[in-house]
Amino acid sequence: MILKPAVACSTLVASLLSLPAAADASFERCIGELRSEAQTRGVNVDTFDVLTRTLEPDRSVLGLLDYQPEFRTPIWDYLAGLVDDERIADGRAMMEQWAATLQKVEAQYGIDREMIVAVWGVESNFGRNFGKRPLLTSLSTLSCYGRRQSFFRGEFFATLRIIENGDVDAARLTGSWAGAFGHTQFMPSTFARVAVDFDGDGRRDLIDSIPDALASTANFLAKAGWVSGQPWGHEVMLPAGFDLSLAGRHNKRSLAEWARLGVQRIDGVPLEPSSTAAAVLLPAGEGGPTFLVQRNFDALYAYNTAETYALAIAHLSDRLRGGGPFVKPWPTDDPGLSRAERREVQALLTRLGYPVGEIDGLIGKTSREAIQDIQRTNGLEPDGRAGRYMLNVLRRLAGTAQGEGS
Repeated sequence: MILKPAVACSTLVASLLSLPAAADASFERCIGELRSEAQTRGVNVDTFDVLTRTLEPDRSVLGLLDYQPEFRTPIWDYLAGLVDDERIADGRAMMEQWAATLQKVEAQYGIDREMIVAVWGVESNFGRNFGKRPLLTSLSTLSCYGRRQSFFRGEFFATLRIIENGDVDAARLTGSWAGAFGHTQFMPSTFARVAVDFDGDGRRDLIDSIPDALASTANFLAKAGWVSGQPWGHEVMLPAGFDLSLAGRHNKRSLAEWARLGVQRIDGVPLEPSSTAAAVLLPAGEGGPTFLVQRNFDALYAYNTAETYALAIAHLSDRLRGGGPFVKPWPTDDPGLSRAERREVQALLTRLGYPVGEIDGLIGKTSREAIQDIQRTNGLEPDGRAGRYMLNVLRRLAGTAQGEGS
């Protein structure tokens, strides 16, 4: 269904009028340049005018261009918050609630339900965290300022086409600073390429249709080369003296060859003596858990091009099947915290007089600054990190403060 300009006006202008009325001159010039590209990018100029006339830039997104937690956060912190008891329990509940839909998705796309639900859980916490930034604002800003403008212009025009096609209303299109949206956080260009209308209502809707979101995620993985019936990989043990130059996601050898080199599954199950390609992954170096990953891990990697992200999805899917934590511990004496423990950190900071805002388990700038202040006061390195050691420090301090006030 094509959204005609008149229809666009009647359904979208009300929400757009709440935006600031004027943008700066450089942004207006950029919008003019984008307007000249609209028709060549498949967007009606009248629709473009309706959807952009009250936009103004949000430069706060520019500071996020180079920040990706998958690359900056220690892997034990990253995984502790994404694969915790709370998310495992929620994921199992979602598999039960959406069992009929997931059965149909499995049958059509060949992707197991645990993997699909794991993506859902990591990407939006099962629909609880879509992101609050209007896509048109974020993507128009990134189209005009900073690096990767060409990439973000493609996403901006893809967003306009989503609205013009009637798949999702502009007012509902909020998401991450970079433009990912919906239950499983598709970028607009990914939506255009692989989103499906699984509930049969004539629209591809990743925001208000869970069936569409789950099936679209399965379709993405299928098109990324998923091999039905194969595992993503396994935690393994390396033999003494293993040549670490053989490790790396692109250094693939057959399972039979890895077995010949002495690589063993950590659960004691023999490696399959087959020609299936696999690679040794050392996400925390030689001292941490080691994994032998197969083609399906690469499909997960394609979703967000970060090995730590793919490992989080893979591990959560295993936990949803009833598997346990990794056997080998991470090489740290200060483990990461679950979301429940992070909420406790925030609550303790509040009790100690630091206004950290909402107790949501997200350790943001205000919480980190509060932790740094406490670390300086107590002669600790002021790194602002909320780990197990800092949680114990806060428990002791809050207990002391409570005792002094009684």
